[in-house]
Amino acid sequence: MTAEPHRATLGRGVPIRRLITGLWQMADQERDGKPFDLDGAAEALLAYARAGFDTFDMADHYGSAEIVAGMVHKAMREAGEVPPTILTKWCPPPGDMTADVVRAGVETALERLQVPSVDVMQFHWWRYESPEYLDALEQLMRLREEGLIREIGLTNFDAAHLRMVIKNGIEIASNQVCFSLLDRRAAADLSAVAKAHDVALLAFGTLGGGFLSDKWVGAKEPADIPDWSRMKYKRFIDAGGGWAQFQTLMATLSDIAAKHRVSVSNVASVWVLSHEAVRATIIGARLGEGEHRADNLRALGVTFDAEDRAQLSEALAQLTPIPGDCGDEYRKPPFLTASGDLSHHLDALPPVFAVSPVPERPDRTRAESQSIWEEKAGFSRAVRTGNRIVVSGTTATAPDGQAVCSGDAEGQAVYALDKILAAMSSLGGGAADVVRTRIYLRNAADWEAVSAVHARYFGATRPANTLIAGIELIGPYAVEIEAEAEIPSD
Repeated sequence: MTAEPHRATLGRGVPIRRLITGLWQMADQERDGKPFDLDGAAEALLAYARAGFDTFDMADHYGSAEIVAGMVHKAMREAGEVPPTILTKWCPPPGDMTADVVRAGVETALERLQVPSVDVMQFHWWRYESPEYLDALEQLMRLREEGLIREIGLTNFDAAHLRMVIKNGIEIASNQVCFSLLDRRAAADLSAVAKAHDVALLAFGTLGGGFLSDKWVGAKEPADIPDWSRMKYKRFIDAGGGWAQFQTLMATLSDIAAKHRVSVSNVASVWVLSHEAVRATIIGARLGEGEHRADNLRALGVTFDAEDRAQLSEALAQLTPIPGDCGDEYRKPPFLTASGDLSHHLDALPPVFAVSPVPERPDRTRAESQSIWEEKAGFSRAVRTGNRIVVSGTTATAPDGQAVCSGDAEGQAVYALDKILAAMSSLGGGAADVVRTRIYLRNAADWEAVSAVHARYFGATRPANTLIAGIELIGPYAVEIEAEAEIPSD
């Protein structure tokens, strides 16, 4: 981060503002075919850029956000002005991430933005059990070298998978995650990994969809919420203990805001920006419906003292921590998103591995990961018989046969357990159904790191487990894991 408090950099030098203008609410403004003036939106966004809010965040599914941002970028170039920094996202469905698929995703963004290069292409992946995301990231690395993108970012990756991606040789500039006084998950392991590898955390949801503002101090709980942003963050308030606990926090924020002569929103922003791993916060804009630029800017001039921090710590201790890890709100219950339950979306995804009956035993089915060794050595990745699933010893081997995170036991354990859960889910099981695991380590010194990974996957159900060290594993593998599960009869 540069010395100037308003600015920072990502990766090898992409300039950003510490307060990024987020365009995700354009999807809401255009919801259900509502009429929307793109020229008017571009004019409003141009005013943001010329006022110094010239870093824009968007995605391929944020309505016309890329088109409007491209209009502003072009207008500023033609006027001889420094154009805005563009951060967009590519959120493909799981499937083969070939060179052509990834290039098409990037070129679509370039066309909509009317630019030769995207400053930061941020990548989202729906389920870690589908391993093709590493292929996509490797292809993005190649497109970066071609100059089609300047840096690679991630969105909603947790600490374990961010670290694993980095250990596999992918150069990541940023990771965009939900981070606020309502949702403090990113302050733990993710911040530690980000700081260790110079990955910038870009925080969204910092103002809780507008709930963390003066308007809601002492206010009654809303009965009807018309916009997607507040619908989403009301779910975080509920998960954090409910409206009464939220108002306790708001009273503390109001006191601190009055002391510093700023707004409650400023206090919420300062709390997030004060975290060392956070490079910037993303503040949503509803173009054409009012703006709060002057107020938002005041946050950069506030510094908390020891009394402020103590008050905030006391208030936060009364809230229930949001469950899970960063990004879990999109991948598992509770689905803390604008639309709520996403299980129908995830259930619609095809099985990760091919499933087929065992010819000589029609009471059995097997899952195959297409490893060349499954046929050569005569085994299946997993077999289901009745309500029982047994998964073969599994290593961190990518679909192309290459080892993932060569020599790094922690990263290999993450990949192997994702692969095990992929086999389980393909046969109708899941992490909660696992009753036994066995871990084989090359080096005894890795036992604690690998055990911590195991705990993240199975800490809730705590299956029987055996860990054996000093095993001479074949190839560049530091760990191999096998598992057994029993599916409830109902």
